Amino acid sequence: MGGIAPFASVDPASHATVALAAYALGSLPTGFLVASARGVDIRRVGSGNIGATNVLRVLGRPAGILVLVVDALKGFLACAVLADLVHRNLDSTGGTSALESLRLLAGVCAVLGHNYSCWLKFHGGKGVATSAGVLIALVPRALILCLVLWTLVFGLTRYVSLASMAAALGLPLAVWLTGGRGPLLAVMSLLTALTLYKHRTNFRRLLDGTEHRFGKAQGTTLE
Repeated sequence: MGGIAPFASVDPASHATVALAAYALGSLPTGFLVASARGVDIRRVGSGNIGATNVLRVLGRPAGILVLVVDALKGFLACAVLADLVHRNLDSTGGTSALESLRLLAGVCAVLGHNYSCWLKFHGGKGVATSAGVLIALVPRALILCLVLWTLVFGLTRYVSLASMAAALGLPLAVWLTGGRGPLLAVMSLLTALTLYKHRTNFRRLLDGTEHRFGKAQGTTLE
């Protein structure tokens, strides 16, 4: 996906439909629901986060992997399925540029839904897995570069939060290196900003030396 026509080329009804539906899909609080099914309020144990790592640490690997996969699917389905359905049924006149614009909008709104879920009083996760699902749909080659960076930083430090922030910072460059320009690059930079903002408390703990490394009893968070 390279240069993309301005969002103004898309019908406003399509914009609104995609934004609301993608937010609703993203707002599904997977970690909270999986933990609640086991009689646990994931917000009150471990790190207090509803993301995959806290679920894994509290409930075990199968539950953590389930949350990771479903959260990623939310982002992927919003971009690869939802946006396509809306384009096909509401706005087929804008061509490829309109469809790509809708996919970008769907990705951002799915991440916002995950980060600020209406079902949890507009609290949520940190958006890493959902963003990864968006990247699978939109910029898979850039995602590979980010995963390499994530793995390197995590392998050297054992800090999941630091690896996630490093991968987020590297995302715009990875997109640019793989041919992304214009609105695509702008939206990927927005996802970077959202991820870094949601990790601000992790960043403060890293500076204070109080962030916990993965594998220790108190763990850390992916999302």
